[in-house]
Amino acid sequence: MSHSPIDAHWQQPVTAGAVTALVGFTSSFAVVLAGLRAVGATPGQAASGLLALTLGFGVLIIALALVHRVPVTLAWSTPGAALLVSTGSVEGGWPAAVGAFVVTGLLIALIGAVPALGALVARIPTEIAQAMLAGILLQLCIAPFVALADSPGYVVPVIVAWVVASRLAPRWAVPVALLVAVGAIVVAASRSGESLDTAALVPHLEWTTPTWTWPAIVGIALPLTIVTMASQNLPGAAVLRSFGFSVPWRSSVVSTGLGTAVVAPFGGHAMNLAALSAALAAGEEAGPRDRRWIAATSAGVGYLVIAGAAGLVVALADVAPPGIIEAVAGLALIGALVASLQGAFAHERHRTSAGLTFLFAASGVSLLSVGAAFWALLLGLAVRATLERD
Repeated sequence: MSHSPIDAHWQQPVTAGAVTALVGFTSSFAVVLAGLRAVGATPGQAASGLLALTLGFGVLIIALALVHRVPVTLAWSTPGAALLVSTGSVEGGWPAAVGAFVVTGLLIALIGAVPALGALVARIPTEIAQAMLAGILLQLCIAPFVALADSPGYVVPVIVAWVVASRLAPRWAVPVALLVAVGAIVVAASRSGESLDTAALVPHLEWTTPTWTWPAIVGIALPLTIVTMASQNLPGAAVLRSFGFSVPWRSSVVSTGLGTAVVAPFGGHAMNLAALSAALAAGEEAGPRDRRWIAATSAGVGYLVIAGAAGLVVALADVAPPGIIEAVAGLALIGALVASLQGAFAHERHRTSAGLTFLFAASGVSLLSVGAAFWALLLGLAVRATLERD
């Protein structure tokens, strides 16, 4: 049975959107899960955070695509989740982290609404921002190899699967590694006699009343805002422009900022313009240019469907062998780490400030109850302004 040209024009963007949602979720949820758990979330609160974020940006993708007829896709802040891993617990625990998420959302919305603030963020030197991000990512990226000591029989197949898939189908490398990891978790659970918590398989939103502490605001909210803007929103906009689309910057950034503030009490840390997965809905594989907004709409619908898997992935993580979830998260971020290091040390003149920023951020040292990322940023800016000034 033949398909009409109209059917073909719809099928291509719809399929591209479904792939965008599948790749976007499976390639990075392990990072988000690790980040939420690191700042104190219980399994139920982490599942709630995954659910709230996925529902939130799924709805916003559909709204932005329908209003602007542009293939705008959104995502959670994967580098921001890595920041949470490097930061760890803060004064005030999980409620204080949730309060920092609310502040992050409000700051992002303010940056989107006030052009002068956006310009100020854009003035942060690329080398410093990339060095801070590289330091944040380093701890997670070495996790697959640290995990070899704890669970070599389970982690080695995951790493091998990722390497092979990176050569044959790079886009699917992390999903393939995740699939192998799930198989390893099932085998480990059957050997140990552990079973999934069936009550947790159906995710539900779990409210946490936010509290606000200065260490959490300075140590989480400010670096999380900077990382999300510099490593997600700005590159995400650049990807759309590279395909010839005009970016609805203000509405996208303001809506993701306000959306973050709304989902924060349910455990969501930050949402933003998609960067890595943006090309899947905006590129030629998504069909004719005037129909690629359909791919974004399809991606939004796909995320709403996939959101129901939040409880399952958290339940699997609870019975996983030590280090295997962290291994998947680390493999997912290796490409981002390499790109950040290249950006940080591209210019010889600024390598001292970039190097100090990278090392301080990677150290994970907390001063005055404030995480290393904030101090690394200040150190890099100070060194650049004094030792490397013109």
